[in-house]
Amino acid sequence: MSDPATQPRRRGAPFPVGLIGAGKHGLRYLNHIRADVPQLRLAALSRRDVARGAAQARDLEIAFHADWRDLVADPAVDGVVAVVPPSLHRPIVEAVAEQGKALLIEKPLATTGSDAAAIVRRIRSAGLPCLMAHTLRWNTVVTSLRERLHTLGPLRALVVNQRFEPSPLDWLDQPELSGGGILLHTGVHSFDLVRWLTGCEVTRVWCRTARAVTVSTEDNFLATLDLEGSDALVAIGGSRATAGRSGLVDAACRDGQILGDHQQHWLHTVRGLERTPVELGPAAPTVREAVAAFARLVLAHESPPVGPADGARAVFIAEACMRSAAAGIPMPVERLDA
Repeated sequence: MSDPATQPRRRGAPFPVGLIGAGKHGLRYLNHIRADVPQLRLAALSRRDVARGAAQARDLEIAFHADWRDLVADPAVDGVVAVVPPSLHRPIVEAVAEQGKALLIEKPLATTGSDAAAIVRRIRSAGLPCLMAHTLRWNTVVTSLRERLHTLGPLRALVVNQRFEPSPLDWLDQPELSGGGILLHTGVHSFDLVRWLTGCEVTRVWCRTARAVTVSTEDNFLATLDLEGSDALVAIGGSRATAGRSGLVDAACRDGQILGDHQQHWLHTVRGLERTPVELGPAAPTVREAVAAFARLVLAHESPPVGPADGARAVFIAEACMRSAAAGIPMPVERLDA
């Protein structure tokens, strides 16, 4: 099936997309598509809460589909934006592939490594334009840190921590929908950052988890990661059981240290006891940047800055951490077939 992004279009006409999921996070996508990325046009909406979704669609004067499958099949929709629990990602990918449409998909890519690998294979076989929404790659602090990291010599150690309040989303503590806890839903951000910042794949993990507020899934974890081709020491932590919110990235290199907080929006370099603030621009709304990157993918045919294979590799690391925490020993990370 041909790629709709390559079909002749009226010059200047926005690319029509359908949004699956319009809850707390999905609303961010909805608002950015409508207000900030004029190259896209929201043409249709699907939401599990049918009454609210239908009302939203009426207010927006767009089509509403109670069943997301009907949105994917809607001929007025050329691209699909999926902001739903990851247990739905594989069937959504299968349906989008059947229709040959473009796809912007939220993280985590899947609830298991096997599903993540199957999704990557299906997207590749269908030739779908696909962007993976590992949104921290567009964070101002993270991008500024990455730009400066190579100037500090070989990496010696890297620590990444994310801390959040307990989530109000009930489904996150329901394994049949979420597939797991903080490792899968927040940890994947940090795992992706490790790969992006270092340029190295993760080969082995050693992880511990805990439950402070949740009942069925973990809401705290600490893991060490081994990198292929590097002897840098890497530690990743996460918590969804605190009143404070932070996102620390601390990189120690031969010629200095660079550390920042992508939640608190600050970045410093350190040499000896001298700390130098890095001047940062305004904090970039990362969902807006992901949506804009999707527009460039489908209209200018730019390569996606983060693709489904990146999403799968983050899921593989999370899954290895789950196995390690359960067994109490280090575990290897599955490799994605080229």
